[in-house]
Amino acid sequence: MRAQNGVQSFAHRCRVYYEDTDAGGVVYYVNYLKFMERARTERLRELGFAQSELVGENMLFVVHSSEARYHVPARLDDELLVSAEVIELNRASLRFHQQVRRAADATLLCEGQFLVACVRADNFKPRAIPPDLRAAFADASGPGTHSRAGD
Repeated sequence: MRAQNGVQSFAHRCRVYYEDTDAGGVVYYVNYLKFMERARTERLRELGFAQSELVGENMLFVVHSSEARYHVPARLDDELLVSAEVIELNRASLRFHQQVRRAADATLLCEGQFLVACVRADNFKPRAIPPDLRAAFADASGPGTHSRAGD
């Protein structure tokens, strides 16, 4: 999958299981947030950074705020493609735009934005995103990413 700016886009594949659905047989709304969390984690892993290693470096990423819009429900056994695109890169935070699409027909099911803060693991106070990680996100996001020096 290639983004319009020429940068290789990212999509995490996952499947809808019975535990993800409600009594109506559709994905319970909060589970889309879980799918998107997993995609952000896998995006980080694809860039060469494991969350478990970051904790060892006294660093965590925590969701500061989220916004989601639901379009069409996913159902049991659907295969999903969940994107995780950084649209804003700040000193101590990232803003992701994410979409959940049905893999079979690319139908947009849910989309949202998430402001994710970088904090110290020992006290949850903001800390700067390390230069190597910041560079990896900037390189992967391409020229359309908005960047600010401060938060």
